[in-house]
Amino acid sequence: MNGRTTPQTFHIPVMGLGYTIDTPLKVAHLGISSVVSIIEDELVERMREYHCRQSGETYEPIPKPGPDHRARRVTAYLDLLQRLVDRNVERVRATPITPDSESARYFELLPGDSFLYQRYKKMLDMGPGPERDGIDAELRDAMVPGSIDVNIMAKIDPVNYDRDGNPLPPELCDAMASFRGFANSSLHSSLVLSAGYNPRLYAYIPEFPDFLPNEQGQLRKRLILKVSDLRSAQVQGRLLAKKGVWVSEFRIESGLNCGGHAFATDGLLMGPILDSFRAEREALAMELWDACNTVLAASGKPVFTERPVQRITAQGGIGTAAEDRFLRDHYGVDGTGWGSPFLFVPEATNVDPATLEQLIQARPEDYFLSQASPLGVPFHNFRHSSSEQQRTTRIAKGRPGSPCFKEFLSNNTEFTERPICTASRQYQHLKLARLRSTITDPKVLAREEAAVTAKDCLCEGLGAGALLKAGMKPAHKLEAVAICPGPNAAYFHKRISLQRMVDHIHGRLDLLAGVDRPHMFVKELSLYVDYLRGEIERFASEINAKQQRRLVAFRGNLLEGVQHYIDLLPVLQERLAADAQRMRADLTRYADEIRSLVFPEPLPQT
Repeated sequence: MNGRTTPQTFHIPVMGLGYTIDTPLKVAHLGISSVVSIIEDELVERMREYHCRQSGETYEPIPKPGPDHRARRVTAYLDLLQRLVDRNVERVRATPITPDSESARYFELLPGDSFLYQRYKKMLDMGPGPERDGIDAELRDAMVPGSIDVNIMAKIDPVNYDRDGNPLPPELCDAMASFRGFANSSLHSSLVLSAGYNPRLYAYIPEFPDFLPNEQGQLRKRLILKVSDLRSAQVQGRLLAKKGVWVSEFRIESGLNCGGHAFATDGLLMGPILDSFRAEREALAMELWDACNTVLAASGKPVFTERPVQRITAQGGIGTAAEDRFLRDHYGVDGTGWGSPFLFVPEATNVDPATLEQLIQARPEDYFLSQASPLGVPFHNFRHSSSEQQRTTRIAKGRPGSPCFKEFLSNNTEFTERPICTASRQYQHLKLARLRSTITDPKVLAREEAAVTAKDCLCEGLGAGALLKAGMKPAHKLEAVAICPGPNAAYFHKRISLQRMVDHIHGRLDLLAGVDRPHMFVKELSLYVDYLRGEIERFASEINAKQQRRLVAFRGNLLEGVQHYIDLLPVLQERLAADAQRMRADLTRYADEIRSLVFPEPLPQT
């Protein structure tokens, strides 16, 4: 690693399976970092075939099944991305900085307060001559590409089977194989682990030297943990440090004001969470550095000669330059993630034309928190997606559920010895038959049936859009597109160029001027109030003392979060002007709603 980092202050997070699967090819040479999902090896392989043909590279298929085919597919694709990004970077660097050149575009996208941007603007004011030529060469040499980071959902790690139905070794499970594919690749970048703790995978990481310091105390590959709060960061960071593995970044994501799966906290809001990181980040970094070096030294391995950088970043619901700047200035985060708004940027992400038009026409109520995910985690959904339409059509025809070809989310053994997916036609047929034979109350039966048929196939749907945009046909004619934008998508209503979106992020342009949109903190609070109300309804007929204590603690955390924001209003007033008055009114209203919620009483012990 050369130690240089891009001057951009934001990154594009992973979205779905296919929406950012080749985003580095579109933005890395312009200094923008992004995250690729690598868990779905069949989609990875098809995109490798596509980009080999687009770039003139030789494509040699890696067939399934084959020896370690998942890991080999991932490695081959990531190595291809690295070669193509390197090619793009060298092309841009070789281009003199002239109006509308790609080299000029690199600098036009930078934040206005960065040294390179200001140096670039100064150069533009110069006339032709040796001094201008010298600055031109200096600037082009200073270009740093965005990072090609990858994401693995740690929960997606089912046992795989051979053709005879025998379980394969743990190393061939999905998360393990995907990780190995990244570890064996030529990338000098980061692995983003999300969706919680996977003991088997965490124990596997230190087996690969790239994740441990070399003789100079440097890392070739870094680890990023996506976390929901400080406690999660502390627990997981300590577990990894005891293995000698350093966490280079804690990526804090809003529990509900995000896209994809929604891992709700117990009422802890983004502001208080970021405040806790601000207070504890130095102590946590020192503790983890000491623990890592103790383990490494005891095993005779090289240690970190100085404390490595440990970044804190935030994402989920950020929609304006003022919000972005406030997170960085007040809470001291080192960067931000902008996800759902980039679904409206065809230059950066893969949304097929039909789905993009639906998003442009959508209203806030078209985005909803569903139970579509077979993982059993709430999932942000879009009512007008072709996948959602396909799901309801199948129910109407008496054929609910999906054919299950990829089995990435197969985790249910209620009816079978070998796990199957709860979105599969097989599972839903068996489950509905049991419900209909045991439940006589029509209302209860309808509610339970709806819970079963809410599950949808994400393995196919979240990758279909990328294939369709590339002009390829999804396998088995499964062309229905699932898309999982966060609630923030509701405020964007047009196709946006990459330049305009980045200008919006950096405050040179306001794409939301005149749009009635609550502050990101208020929006997240409203989502949590709705979520708490839903939890109360869920336990209305039967609740135990432990569940009631959780709901009471949830309410208390929400009220503490409201008070945190009220205390911040004087600071926010300086940055938001008249919006602060609206924010105070919203906070007061939601606090009153929270206090008025009535919890069910626990059933008496028998």
